[in-house]
Amino acid sequence: MRITGSDRPEKPVVRVGFLPLTDCASLLMAAVGQFDLKHGIRIIPSLEPSWATLRDKLLTGKLDAVHALYGLVYGIELGVGGPQHPMAVLMTLNWNGQAVTLSREFSRAGVTNGEALAAHLKRRPGKPVFAQTFPTGTHALWLNYWLAAHGIDPLRQVNVTTVPPPEMVSRMATGHIDGFCAGEPWNAIAARDQVGFTAATSQTIWPDHPEKALACTAPWANSHHQTARALISSILEASRWIEASRENQRVAAGILADMVFLPANPELLSERLQGNYDDGLGRQWRDAHPLTFFGDGEVNFPYLSDGMWFMTQHKRWGLIGEHPDYLQVASNVQRIDLYREGAQAAGVALPVSSFRSSRLMDGSLWNGTNPRAYAEKFSIQEA
Repeated sequence: MRITGSDRPEKPVVRVGFLPLTDCASLLMAAVGQFDLKHGIRIIPSLEPSWATLRDKLLTGKLDAVHALYGLVYGIELGVGGPQHPMAVLMTLNWNGQAVTLSREFSRAGVTNGEALAAHLKRRPGKPVFAQTFPTGTHALWLNYWLAAHGIDPLRQVNVTTVPPPEMVSRMATGHIDGFCAGEPWNAIAARDQVGFTAATSQTIWPDHPEKALACTAPWANSHHQTARALISSILEASRWIEASRENQRVAAGILADMVFLPANPELLSERLQGNYDDGLGRQWRDAHPLTFFGDGEVNFPYLSDGMWFMTQHKRWGLIGEHPDYLQVASNVQRIDLYREGAQAAGVALPVSSFRSSRLMDGSLWNGTNPRAYAEKFSIQEA
C-alpha cells in the first residue's frame, strides 16, 4: 500500500524501543507481520537492556517511540527523578499480565500469599528486599499497592531496589532479593526454575489495569503527526491479529521466544500469554483477566482516568511533593486526537467516554473524579 499526499508519514522508518517482556508482542508483531507496511512505515524494534536506557535514548532522539511503563511516562512528564520533558501517550499497549513473585524461602516458611507475608514480617527480624523495574513505573506501583493492601508499609517495612526485568530471576536465585514485581515471562521462569512462586498477579490488584503504553515525546508527536497515526494503526492491527485466535497467540509466542527470550520456550510464553497459570507451588488456574492486547479496541484507548491514576500513586508515595492538575496533565499527555485518527484508519471502534471506572483489590473505586481526595485517602502512604 502506497500512501501519498497529506497522509504520507513524515518518517518512513520508525525506530521503537522495547524491553524483553511478553507484552511487547503487539509492537514486535506489527513489524514481523508487516502490518506497518500497510500504513506506509517500517517499524524497527530496538531491544533495550533497561527502562533507564530506553528513557535516555527516547529523550536524546535515538528512539522515535517506545514500549513504556505507563508510570514512567508520567514520571518524565512531571520531572520525577530527572529532567522534566513533555511526553505523549499514543495508545495503551496492553492490560494485565504482570505478577509479584516471592522467593521459595518464603513458601518454606509457610508464606504463600499477602496475608501470610504480613504476619511473617511481624515475626521476621530485618527487612526483606523487594525489587521493581523502575521507581515511577507500573511494577513499583503494583508492588507498593499490593503490600499496602495487606497492611505492609513498602516505605518502612521492606527495602525496595530497582532491577532490570531480565536480572530478576538470577538475583533471586543468588539470594540478593526476596521478591519482585515484573512482567512476564520472568515470573513464569522463576516458577519453572523453582526459584520463586507467583504470589499475586497484577490483575488481582486491579482487574484490567493499564500496563504498557506506546509513548514518545510531545515534540515528536507534534512534528510527526502522520507517522504517529501510522504507528498507532499498525500496532492496533497487530493487536487485533494476536487476539483473533489461540493459534495466532502461539505463533506470537514462538516469535518472541526466537527473537527476544533466550531462557524461555514458546510453550512457557504461550501459557501465560493465554492466561494459563501455574504458581510454582502446584496451583493452576485460567485467569479471568489475562494479558490482553486488544479487546475490540477497548484496551488501546488512552483513557484520561488511566493517566490520572498513576499520578495519584506518585503523590501517594512521595514521588511528587504537590498535587498536579491531574486532568490538565492527563489531557496533555494522553493523545486522544492522534489515537482517534489511528483507530479510524485501522477500523477500530472508539469508547463512548475518555474515563472508565475500576474497583481495586482493597475495595477502592477509581473513576477519575476527585483525584486529590483519592490520593490522600490511603492509610498507608508517604507522610
